[in-house]
Amino acid sequence: MKNLLLIVFITVLMACQSCLEKPGPDKLYSLIEKEFNCGNMSILPVLSDSLRSSWPDQKELIARTDSILQIAERICIDFSLDEQKVLTYLAQTIGGFSLEQKQEWEDNNWLEYRIIDGKKMYFNRAVSNLYLLKSFHEQRAERDSLEASGKWMQFRKRHAWSIIEASDENSKPVLPVEMKVKYTLTVQPDVVPEGEIIRCWLPWPKENNTRQRNIRFIDASVDNYIISPDTMIHRSIYLEKKAIINKPTVFTASFSYESYGQYFDPEKMIISPYDKSSVIYKEYTKEEPPHIVFSDRVMSLADSLAGPGDNSFQTVRKIYYWVNNNIPWAGALEYSIMPDIPGYVLSNMRGDCGMQTFLIMSMLRYLGIPVRWQSGWMVPPGNKNLHDWCEVYFEGLGWIPLDMSYGLHYSIGERVKEFYISGIDSYRLIVNDGVSGAFHPVKKYLRSEPYDFQRGEVEWSGGNLYFDKWDYEMEIEYK
Repeated sequence: MKNLLLIVFITVLMACQSCLEKPGPDKLYSLIEKEFNCGNMSILPVLSDSLRSSWPDQKELIARTDSILQIAERICIDFSLDEQKVLTYLAQTIGGFSLEQKQEWEDNNWLEYRIIDGKKMYFNRAVSNLYLLKSFHEQRAERDSLEASGKWMQFRKRHAWSIIEASDENSKPVLPVEMKVKYTLTVQPDVVPEGEIIRCWLPWPKENNTRQRNIRFIDASVDNYIISPDTMIHRSIYLEKKAIINKPTVFTASFSYESYGQYFDPEKMIISPYDKSSVIYKEYTKEEPPHIVFSDRVMSLADSLAGPGDNSFQTVRKIYYWVNNNIPWAGALEYSIMPDIPGYVLSNMRGDCGMQTFLIMSMLRYLGIPVRWQSGWMVPPGNKNLHDWCEVYFEGLGWIPLDMSYGLHYSIGERVKEFYISGIDSYRLIVNDGVSGAFHPVKKYLRSEPYDFQRGEVEWSGGNLYFDKWDYEMEIEYK
């Protein structure tokens, strides 16, 4: 009711001002930003319509307003649980708890919510994240034991050891795994009018990395597909189809490839001083706002961890340990609704693979250690998922993989424990080697994921189709 009265009030106010003096497009846009920042999402379409009707020539402001509206919609999708639903889920997941405990979890930012249109709304993964955070903080001894995390962790340790044993002094990629992949993206029926063209970009493997080889096209659901050049930051296969009434629109593409593991033994690394005039050094030690940034908090934390006599690998190792020991993995908000991911991670002390990677990249680049983004999928049998990691450049050695969220693998030997600081497994699909790249062909509208590319992107002449309008699936056959 309160928000309804606010809408009525602003509508009447705009009508009265149209009779007297219009507030001006800049002032109206400032009001849109203010209401968005206050969480008053329901009023935004009213204000947007007023801007469009009163100043149709203000194309830039209208475009910026459209982006705000889309971000507001995405926030409402992510924060979709009201208090009663959260109480029910807490009872099912956590068991017995008091309202005082719930308040304490909220005060600790363990149970995430926002005030939207005057109502407390919870992140749709708030309860599952609470369980993960409680386990991280309350069961550290078990988590950090040699037997930690059951079958999946044990598989990773055995595989890491196999890669270490197979590696030689040249640290070449080893132990290839051949896979056949079928990727499917299904647009829901009638989200696009019949006859309209739906444009779709699906993930496709990069060819510029020695750990990913022998990529072969198998088939696609349309004949006139376009595979983007490998020079693109985001590798994709582009498909088009017309929407048919009452039917889903299905896009598929299949390929095979080989994925290799790799390991660089820290004891054998010979690291030279950086050539600070090189293209690599300049490109990969700079900021890339909004998520690779040298904020005061990032700089202060990095300075506190880096020792004055450390070489570049020792600095990387210290920062890796700090993130591993202090930032637990948790389900993430959509990146498009977070203005500063490293800042979010440090404020909330949690983050998923990409969020942890943005934080460690920001610290390393600030300290003058070149690092670049890499992402796609983790594809081990029975545990495939979207995944982000990075590569660190050491002078004299080249690019070395680092997976922050895989973390330390507690083991009798240090090489297995620290494997993912300078190694990577054979179960990867590399799709991206940077962030916020362009697409080929060019995508017209705001992306569903503006920084990374793993699930796909979809649009039509009427705008972008967000993740709630389509589903995706990856099928893998291991040869």
